[in-house]
Order: sequence, then structure tokens, then C-alpha cells
Amino acid sequence: MRHDLVAVLFVTVLAAPSAFAQAQPTPAPLPPDATDVNKPRAVPGFDPAALDRSVQPCNDFYQFACGGWLKNNPVPADRARYGRFDELTERNQTILREILEHAAQVSAPTTTTARPSGVHPRETAGGSGGRAGSAPQLDQKIGDYYATCMDEAGIEKTGVAALRPQLDRIAAIKTKADLAGALAHLHNTGTAGLFRFGAQPDYKNAKVNIATVDQGGLSLPDRDYYLKDEERFASVRKQYPAHVQKMLELLGDAPEVAVREAQAVLDIETALAKSALERVKRRDPANIYHKQKREELAALAPSLDWNAYFAATGAPPFSELNVTWPDFFKGASEALSQKSLEDWKAYLRWHAVHDAAPLLPAAFVNANFDFYGKTLTGAKELRPRWKRCVDLTDDQLGDALGQRYVEKTFGTEGKERTARMVAALEGALKEDIKNLTWMTDTTKQRAQVKLAAIANKIGFPEKWRDYSTLKVVRGDAIGNAERASQFEQARDLAKIGKPVDPKEWGMTPPTVNAYYNPLENNINFPAGILQPPFFERTMDDAVNFGGIGAVIGHELTHGFDDQGRKFGPDGNLTDWWTEQDGKEFEKRASCIADQYSEYTVAGGVHLSGRLTLGENTADNGGLRIALMALQETLKGQKVPLKDGFTPEQRLFLGWGQVWCQNETEESAKLRAQVDPHSPGRYRANGVVSNMPEFKEAFSCDKGAPMVRENACHVW
Repeated sequence: MRHDLVAVLFVTVLAAPSAFAQAQPTPAPLPPDATDVNKPRAVPGFDPAALDRSVQPCNDFYQFACGGWLKNNPVPADRARYGRFDELTERNQTILREILEHAAQVSAPTTTTARPSGVHPRETAGGSGGRAGSAPQLDQKIGDYYATCMDEAGIEKTGVAALRPQLDRIAAIKTKADLAGALAHLHNTGTAGLFRFGAQPDYKNAKVNIATVDQGGLSLPDRDYYLKDEERFASVRKQYPAHVQKMLELLGDAPEVAVREAQAVLDIETALAKSALERVKRRDPANIYHKQKREELAALAPSLDWNAYFAATGAPPFSELNVTWPDFFKGASEALSQKSLEDWKAYLRWHAVHDAAPLLPAAFVNANFDFYGKTLTGAKELRPRWKRCVDLTDDQLGDALGQRYVEKTFGTEGKERTARMVAALEGALKEDIKNLTWMTDTTKQRAQVKLAAIANKIGFPEKWRDYSTLKVVRGDAIGNAERASQFEQARDLAKIGKPVDPKEWGMTPPTVNAYYNPLENNINFPAGILQPPFFERTMDDAVNFGGIGAVIGHELTHGFDDQGRKFGPDGNLTDWWTEQDGKEFEKRASCIADQYSEYTVAGGVHLSGRLTLGENTADNGGLRIALMALQETLKGQKVPLKDGFTPEQRLFLGWGQVWCQNETEESAKLRAQVDPHSPGRYRANGVVSNMPEFKEAFSCDKGAPMVRENACHVW
């Protein structure tokens, strides 16, 4: 239920699951192999059986690298997309499940008195400062949270009563002046609505956190779903009110009332969508940085009592804030003025039930999945409940669960070997910048300064989050989620006006992902991704450089992509390029944008080369410097063929097999609209077709499909 004000400039190696794909727990029973949690399957970094040798690598490298895997790994019924990342995620979830089930047993009530499920709440609090908590308290919190999420019988027995306090608070709104306090409470307890509020580094003074308000309030994946008439948008928009109506009826609203309320929700969200900044334009940091006095925001959006809102959130005093997109708040204020109070109360009721759905009775879960799972992503079945509860525990108690995960999976050796690879990749990027033919010495020197300033965070935080003040109540699923949201929101808001902590993490340790933060100029690799197929201690250097090496290179390159290049070594938004070099960069970046805009999915839906530009630039640069680092590592060595391939070929195959994936058409269309990452096929083929090193490694003929005549090259 938590909705962070995510730093919109975090750039990742793959797409994080979106909220609607992430929060759909299922009431299905545990799978037959539920007890086999001690044997998670390790996915090899390179698998010869995954190849399709009927295809020439120079004709379709992705099919050559992944054809066998694609044939043997169709999309599971409970997923919309399945790839090598998902294989590792599944393995991590199995490990997390073992941790949580053990913790749930250890923390189970010891009383012998029989009590109905869901009506014997047992509170757990306490801990020690500086870490997630002492061992028993740590296990008790994650165990109680997980066990309560898994208690379907208790959740069914409680019904909507758990959500009643939120609904009663909304019902008690008498005037529009009351909306400020109601919104603050909903935001604090994890319900989205209208906009987002939190702390973020000041783009012009990145060492200090500033209060920030950002656009929000939509329940469909993107503003285009409300505004465009293409079938893929119009069809979803047509079905959306019926889903809202059903959810409100499940709350007890009469059908005729729910119909009107659903239309009000669509009307309000459409008005907000019209004022929202387009996804591609949000990629330009200058478009989402507008520092204002509080009085200026109040004058811009007078329909909400901002002083009352900020006071009700518990935020510390502040005089200035970043209003990311002022036009949105102007439009939101107009909507507040024009739409009736009853319409706004219906809108808030909808968001309350929508965000709480994963922890409500099965009727809500099923209805939520029918629309956000089946309709939007093409998934056919709900995922097993234990996986959903693992995800929710990781989302809300990530450092507590992550501490146990790290103890079980990630030793000092893994951290040290990753650090050595980071150093090798940084050396390769340093050499790459030095030898660029299109950049002047002045900008090269500044680029080297920024590269040298990039900090590296590997595996897990140096200091674990302290959950000692968070109360977890066994038997109170909704309450646990709301209190966890309150805890996190209070922790976030307390940063306003305080120095930025560069050691804080934006992902939990078990996450299969990585990111670069331009406002802190650091790269971050959670322990969850530092495993096969990305990194495998028994695998040769070539495959490891094609996997985690290219991931490291990808994140380093983000510091110099179309977004990252606009921030200096200190994280401040600044132009450190000469005018000539800026133009040269844009020319080369446009080549990549045009290349990827030609690619299509799901029968003709084009990718947005501008939306995916940063990730595509990082993919191209990351693999190139990974190859440079490998060649430097192997300098002077004569390495024999392995599985019939040279080291250079194995690096490319290690890269290609990371991106093996199958996907439903619905998911492919959705991601083409909202995902800043290209599909796996184009992450593989798009990159190698730009590399003369690939042509040489596989002896491709000039004019082969994987040899672009006008290859794009930035880094």
C-alpha cells in the first residue's frame, strides 16, 4: 500500500514491476512443491542448451542465443512476462519464503487457548538502533507480517471491517476544506490520490533534501489511456469504469450509486491526465524541477489548503519546495474546484479500496486481478499467495527481510569480487572517454572528473534500517500495511531540510535489479542480482563480464546518458558540456532513438526510442566497456575455446542470454507505452548490431542483419 515519491531519475538495468502487476495476491493454495524450499535452482550464466543452432548469429543473434530457452519456457499462466530475470527472482522468492516461514513459526503465539483466526492480534515492537532489530525481534516482525498476510481465513472473517476506519474518515468529509487533512492521512497510510509528497535531493543543491510534490492520482498505467483513441487505450478505458463499479459494490454501495461513482472517478482522473506531463518529457530533468515558495504553490493551486495538508502530514517546517510540474497542480486545483465534493469522496473511496485490495477478502483480490492482471497484462491466473506475501513483506519490511537474505546468500567474497569487476569497468570507461573522437579535451576532462567521483554500493546497506518503532500486529493485515506506510512516510518526510545520506539504498537487498542515482552520482547493486545468471563464481570471466560486467557498465554509462549527463560530479543539475560537444552528443543519441523507434512488438506497436533512450544508451555503452574490460583482463593470455566459443563470443552470448524472455501481447503493448526499457530481443540485437566487435567475433558478412550499415555509437 506504500506509494513512495520515487526519485524519477533513478535509472535501472531492467524495469521494476509496476504497482498493478506487483500487488495481486491470490487465495490459491500452496503449490505441491511448497516444502522443497531448500533447493532453489541456480540458473547458469551461459547455457548451451538455450541456443538455437538452426539460426546464424549474424542473422538473428537473439534467436541464436535464446531460441532453445524460448521454446522451453513459455509464459506461465500466472505471469504476463517470463525471462531470465524472473528465473532468478523466483529463486530468490523461494529463499525468502524459507526465511519467512521459519520466522512465522518462531513468532507464532505460544498460548494453547484456541481463538478464531484473525481476532487475536499480537503486537510486536521493539528493536535496537542502527540495525533492523535484534534477531528475535527482527524475525518476529517479518514473521508476523508474513503470517498475517497468509492468513486467508482471518482476512475473510474480518472482511471490509479492516478498511472501515479509512472509509469512515472519507465519509466524514463535510466540506472541500476537509480534503486537505483527509488526503494527508491517506497519503501517510499508503493510499495514493491526486498527487505525491515526499523528500528528494534538491536538483541545484543535491547534498540537501527538499520537499517535493509530484503529479499522481491516476489508476491506469499512463495518461494516454485516458486521452488517446487508439484501440489499445480506448479498449482499456471502456472497461475501467465497470471495474471501479464492481469494487465499490463489493464495499456495499448500491449498483446505481456505484455506476455514478465510477463515472466520477473516470472524469476526475481524465482531468488529472490532461494536466499531467507526458512520460517522455519527464525524462528531461529541467521539466520536473520548479523550485517555489510555499506561498507560490498556494497561489498556483488555491483550491487545496496547503498549509493544512503539510501540517497534517507531520512534515517538518519548510519554506521552499520543488513543484515538479506546475501545470499539473494548476489543473488539479481547477478539478478540485469544478468537481463536486461527492465526486471527490467517491474518488478517494476508490483509491482506498484499490490500494488495499491485495489484503482484502478474495472477492476483491479476484476482481482486482481480472482487470489489472488479465485485461492489462494478459496474465491468465493469479499467482500463488505465498509469492504475493513474500513481495509485500519485502516491499514494506525490506531491510529486515533483506538482512536475513544477505546472511543466507551473500558473503564477503561476493562483495569483493564484484568490487574488482566495478574497478575494471571504471577503468574501461575511463579509457573509452579518453579515446573518444567526437568529444573535445575540455569536456573529456570534466567527464573524467565525474567518473572518478562515482561511488559504488554493493550488496546491502552499511547500516540497516531501524524498525524498532514499527508495530506489527499478528492478525491485522490492513493495519500492518498502513502502519508500515506511516513508518516509511514519516522516515521520508523527516529528511526534508536535512543532508542527503548517500549510503541509503533505494532498493531492498533481495531485488533483482540495479540502478544509478544521478543526484548522488552512485551506482547500486543489490545482493539479489549478484547471482547466476549475472555472476557465477564457477563461470569463466567472459560470461561474467557479459552478465554482471555489462550490468555494471550499463549503470556507469547512465551517468553519461541523455539524463545523467546533465548532472555534475556532485549531483547538481548543471551543464558541464561545451556547446559543440552537447550537439555532438545529441546527434549520436538521436541515432539510437531513431534505431529503437523502428522496432515493433505485438503486431506493429512501435517502441518509443525517446522513452527508452537512456536505457538503450546504457546497454550499448555498457556492453562495449564490458568487452574492453574483459580484453584488458585477458591481455597476454591464450584462452582456449569453451563450448566451442571464443571468450569474445561467450561475452556476447552471456549478454544475449540474460535477455531471453517470453511475453503476452497485452504486456508487450503496455510496456511499449510505459517501460523505459526495450524488450529483451532488442536489448540483445539492438546492441550487437551497433558493434563492429560483434561482427568480428562471429565473422559476419557486411550487410548481415546484425551488422548495421550506419551503426550508432555514443560511448
